[in-house]
Amino acid sequence: MSVDHRLLDLIACPQCKGPLFPCAQREALCCERCHLKYPIIDDIPVLLVDDAEHYEGKMP
Repeated sequence: MSVDHRLLDLIACPQCKGPLFPCAQREALCCERCHLKYPIIDDIPVLLVDDAEHYEGKMP
């Protein structure tokens, strides 16, 4: 799955307002600042902090 780069220019992490990047598996958008991974369901990013998963280390 590919997220349109125009969309990535418009959206931000709901928690820290930092940029979001596609994760390596392309099933989520990741925030490197707060280490949260936001799922993409049916090609729609779910940008709810309650639905995000925390990750450790490098961006998955």
